[in-house]
Amino acid sequence: MIVTTTNQIEGREVIEYKGIVFGEVINGVDFVKDFAAGLTNFFGGRSNSYEGELVDARSAALKEMEARAKQMGANAVIGVDIDYEVLGTSNNMLMVTAAGTAVVIK
Repeated sequence: MIVTTTNQIEGREVIEYKGIVFGEVINGVDFVKDFAAGLTNFFGGRSNSYEGELVDARSAALKEMEARAKQMGANAVIGVDIDYEVLGTSNNMLMVTAAGTAVVIK
């Protein structure tokens, strides 16, 4: 399945629009990762623990969006947008949402 942020796919024609499709993932950040990120914040550098969570959540949201598009009978998703939010009373949850238009291309 082709997944793209563009509204068209070069050399391919959209023959049917199936509708908007979403993939949502909410991941909690555990104490150990939060502590490690706090040390990185204090001493400087990149937070590998948070980056890993972000990569995993984004990948899962895209996979979920693709699966939902397939269920609709689509073979591509165009115009994809990915959003990130922090949730929870302690801001210890990460929500990643992927959205796009499920289409059939030839």
